[in-house]
Amino acid sequence: MTLRDAQIGQTVKVIKLHGTGPVKRRIMDMGITKGQLVQVIRVAPLGDPIEVTVRGYELSIRKADAEMIEVEMAEVA
Repeated sequence: MTLRDAQIGQTVKVIKLHGTGPVKRRIMDMGITKGQLVQVIRVAPLGDPIEVTVRGYELSIRKADAEMIEVEMAEVA
């Protein structure tokens, strides 16, 4: 499952970042790293961008970048 597949309001845990070079670096610079919890806030009508909360910050992520972020459902305590 990728971040693009996550539903609005869902909290997911990042398992793996795909992609190479500048694309992977851009994702990591946003604070999205392996093991990080990400909550999907909104998705634009056409699916781009996807707005998420990471480490208390709201970010907009391109649909293409979201497809490179492999996630799993997170258990939120």
